[in-house]
Amino acid sequence: MNHIISILLENEPGALSRVVALFSARGYNIESLTVAQTEESSLSRMTIKTSGSADVVEQITKHLNRLIDVVKVVDLTDYEFIERELMMIKVRAVGKGRDEIKRMSDIFRGKIIDVTDKTYTIELTGDTLKFDAFVDALEDETVLEVVRTGSSGIARGERCLKL
Repeated sequence: MNHIISILLENEPGALSRVVALFSARGYNIESLTVAQTEESSLSRMTIKTSGSADVVEQITKHLNRLIDVVKVVDLTDYEFIERELMMIKVRAVGKGRDEIKRMSDIFRGKIIDVTDKTYTIELTGDTLKFDAFVDALEDETVLEVVRTGSSGIARGERCLKL
């Protein structure tokens, strides 16, 4: 089962590498990782997508809580949460295909962010299933490059990951 773990940690050099080293040393896989400074400059929020049983994820969170830089750890999958990621995809767009790709982008609520005479670069936000469906709907030779951010998550309602 996939789990989204949100970590509030001190914005210090080496904090990210200590978290990644913990996963590596114990054989846990990180499927995606995003990290950025929060509204408080001394803290960063890290979102890790991993898979495993409830027992494995419980062990992960216990180990994370022992790290000196970690302030708070929450498994968002224990609550109702919203998960999104960003994808930018560069596609070949020539001739009659330009209109078709534009329609496809509109259907998936994508935004064309760069246009040349031979390519479109499209930005999409959503979940993995949406991105996979978009790429599958395109012809293989159309896709030139794909960049994805990885998952970010936030609890629904009034629940917050704060000090």
